[in-house]
Amino acid sequence: MTRFARLLPLCALVALAACSDPFGGTGTGQTAAPGSAADPSSVAYFQQTVGDRVLFQVDQAVLTDSARATVNQQAKWLTANGAYTAVVEGHADEQGTREYNLALGARRATAVRDQLVEAGVAPGRIRTLTYGKERPLEICSEEACYEKNRRAVTVLTAGGTS
Repeated sequence: MTRFARLLPLCALVALAACSDPFGGTGTGQTAAPGSAADPSSVAYFQQTVGDRVLFQVDQAVLTDSARATVNQQAKWLTANGAYTAVVEGHADEQGTREYNLALGARRATAVRDQLVEAGVAPGRIRTLTYGKERPLEICSEEACYEKNRRAVTVLTAGGTS
């Protein structure tokens, strides 16, 4: 057997190993940049891939099926990433009084927190906060704007407990 023939299987093995990444990278031999949207343990990944917000119907604090699915994905992510805690911010549209919307935002934040807890996140890792109508994403007196402002946003902070 020639020297080349003996080295060929070794070369093939090295080439094959270079194609796979045992550390969960991108399959190109490179891993996702820490903190990038491609890093499954990053805040950017949580915001963009898992989803950091859910929307509500007019005057409602009940999670829709779509919202519940998003919150359940948030719970999975939080369970896998114990270094983070969450603050759930409740928001409302501009309709109604300031007091009514603060209370509605609080109920929305609580609905998300309760679903996170039901899905397995420790209650001590989640706080709620209400802004009512004080922090709109969109400012206009049309339904398209109102619907974006009726939301709960899960904001991550470092320093959680496992």
